[in-house]
Amino acid sequence: MFSWVNKEQGGRNKEGEMYQTVTEGLQTLYTKKLLPLEETYLFHDFHSPALEGADFQSKPMVLLVGQYSTGKTTFIRYLLEQDFPGMRIGPEPTTDGFIAVMYGENEGVVPGNALVVDPKKPFRKLNAFGNAFLNRFICSQMPNEVLQSISIIDTPGILSGEKQRISRGYDFAEVLRWFGERVDRIILLFDAHKLDISDEFSEAIKAFKGQDDKIRVVLNKADQVDTQQLMRVYGALMWSLGKVINTPEVVRVYLGSFWAKPLQNTENRRLFEAESQDLFKDIQSLPRNAALRKLNDLIKRARLAKVHAYIISYLKKEMPSLFGREKKKEELIMNLPEIYTILQREHHISPGDFPNVTKMQEMLQHYDFHKFPSLKMKLIESVDKMLATKIAGLMAMIREEESKQPPAMVSGGAFQGSEDGPFGRGYGEGISAGADADDWIVSRDKHRYDEIFYTLMPVNGKITGVNAKKEMMNSRLPNTVLGKIWKLADCDHDGMLDDEEFALAQHLIQVKLEGYELPNELPHHLVPPSHRKNPTADALYNHTED
Repeated sequence: MFSWVNKEQGGRNKEGEMYQTVTEGLQTLYTKKLLPLEETYLFHDFHSPALEGADFQSKPMVLLVGQYSTGKTTFIRYLLEQDFPGMRIGPEPTTDGFIAVMYGENEGVVPGNALVVDPKKPFRKLNAFGNAFLNRFICSQMPNEVLQSISIIDTPGILSGEKQRISRGYDFAEVLRWFGERVDRIILLFDAHKLDISDEFSEAIKAFKGQDDKIRVVLNKADQVDTQQLMRVYGALMWSLGKVINTPEVVRVYLGSFWAKPLQNTENRRLFEAESQDLFKDIQSLPRNAALRKLNDLIKRARLAKVHAYIISYLKKEMPSLFGREKKKEELIMNLPEIYTILQREHHISPGDFPNVTKMQEMLQHYDFHKFPSLKMKLIESVDKMLATKIAGLMAMIREEESKQPPAMVSGGAFQGSEDGPFGRGYGEGISAGADADDWIVSRDKHRYDEIFYTLMPVNGKITGVNAKKEMMNSRLPNTVLGKIWKLADCDHDGMLDDEEFALAQHLIQVKLEGYELPNELPHHLVPPSHRKNPTADALYNHTED
């Protein structure tokens, strides 16, 4: 596991505090340094409930969000490769609540009211959303290899049209915001035939503001349209997202059909396979990056808590001692944007660190500013010290400790065997083509390459680099790529190419032109027979030539 300090120091930091793991170190720093600041300035009432031990120790979580019938529950079923308790799938809005799919030795369902009193689960603070939410929240436990590494949160299908005007009985956007702050990955699912972003879906996406680095988009059921329609669908999706996700960066979109049924349209099969493998790799990396994610979230929380403390103490300072408090309170709330600007200049704070001004104005209406605490610099300095020394030191150590004992990647379910075997990505394609063949794959087209070779005036069976360059330049590939191909093809490193080496160079050029990557070292199956040390291979090649 991760250790906070070197063994020479006896497992203690400069203040004599013992940390056995990074998780324990983060939890202790939060409790001793950041929590006092949050409690003093009512941070939990305005922004986010206090963190508990389970928040630091829980497995990485993936949150699935999308309109009804976009395939959220089917996507979970696809990853796990088995049904989970409480699962319902249909074209209508079947999932009417939140389902936390987690690992458990015994298969079963834990209702929400029991879930929020379990100290081992990171859901205790959801109690604040009341019975209307808890009655629609369950934990589905099952022994599944995928769930040993991650937990998955299924959400109700987001409504559209007249249905979205029906009240859910709880603040749906606030629940999503609570989950968004604590999960490691947020996946927004879209249907290729259902790209409109309803008002409720728009509010849901806006609830993830500040968590943009966690968001990924999946365009599901993409096999139900042809290539031309897929291009239009993709463009329409990006246009719709651009109006809701206000970031200069383009969000990552994965195309595919994420269920275990035959593809309806196979012309984009290779694209879908590549996209699914990229998505799998992203999910598989979550356990490895979990410690960094928690560290990053704690830093973001600390910055917001500091800004909140400055705002609350400033409002306290501006209040009159006796008369005119209500009038002054209304004036301060109205002038909150100007107060943000003042604090920004005074304390050198980035504008992006301030909370939403409209929401802050609404919440401040319910508080007596005179009872707010004054600015206590000791608490601020304690958090500053934590950010400058403790967290910085921990960040530097995470990768070093990970290299000694890297966390296991997500395995099992759809992740099992997705890389190896004949159905792994790229197997038998590009540079891997011919790896399991008896003959040298280049020999299949060597007669064509030989015709070109003998027009380049070989001397003693070889052509010079100058003559080879003229022909290779016809591919229009960049010099950097052609230089790499030359190094791979010049097996004996004599600065010249014989007929087999020239044929190999032409083969590598074709591989690159087809969109595949080149290796750093030439695979054994591509080494020309005359340059191999195995005489059997030479005999086999010569027999093929005869």
